[in-house]
Parts: sequence; structure tokens; C-alpha cells
Amino acid sequence: MNLNLKGPYVLDTSVVVEYLDESSPFRLKVEEVYLAIGLGEIKAYLTPLTVSETLYVASRIYREAGSKKPNKDAEELVNWLLSYPSVKLVELTREVAMLAGEIRKTVRISLIDCYVLAASKVLGAKPLFLKLEREMEQYMDNLRRYNIHFLVSY
Repeated sequence: MNLNLKGPYVLDTSVVVEYLDESSPFRLKVEEVYLAIGLGEIKAYLTPLTVSETLYVASRIYREAGSKKPNKDAEELVNWLLSYPSVKLVELTREVAMLAGEIRKTVRISLIDCYVLAASKVLGAKPLFLKLEREMEQYMDNLRRYNIHFLVSY
């Protein structure tokens, strides 16, 4: 793998759904992640919130691409990803929920992203986002303590 990824990772929705955009300049990097997951080279986790957001976003992408069954296509994407032995659904424990709330109090980023960070911390994994999101920029000093990783760096 060229990206030299060493998991385990908790994947953000951006990493999961970017795979659907065939014209994305980041497609090759995302494909490498999928390949490594498929080969069992890295272990990946998805939070239930990420699964929900992926279902929603993928359905919209499929609809915009002209799919006659966007909801079914989105469900198949999620089920396909969760079918890999190296992909696990994170259990939303009290510890994860409380930590996500604490993170949200200190950094004003999406709650779903806070869950990715919290689950990563609890599991001893690394949170993996596609790229630095604008809302994260001002909090990077704080976010570095969660060992945050990005597929694309600028």
C-alpha cells in the first residue's frame, strides 16, 4: 500500500462515501483504503452514526447519479462494507457517548465527528478523515491529541 496506513482506524463518513465519486481527485487514495480493508491488511471500525450518515449521503449521491433505487444502493454499500471481517461496528457504550459529548464541548465540530474521535480513543484506534475539514482547522492543536489522521494533506 502506498499510503502506508497502519490501523486500526475508525472511518469517518467522508472516507466511506468518497469511494462513490468516480471523478474525485482523492479516489485512488480511498480505493487503497478499501483494498487494504478487503485484504485484511487494516482493521476498520464504523460508528453507528457514521453508518447512518453514510446511508443518507450515499442515497443522495446515488439519486443524483440517476439510480432508480438509490436507497437500496446505499444499503448495499453499507452492508458490503460491514460484510468484511476486518470491519466492525462500534458499540456505542456510555464511555464513548460521554467522551463524544466532552469533545463536542471543547471543539465545535459535528457531533458525528466527535463520535469518530471518541470511539477511536476508547478503542485505541486512529480516527481517519478524508481531509482536514474547514470546521476543524481552528481546533487542530486540540484534535492532535486524538491522533487524528487524514488521507489527503495539504
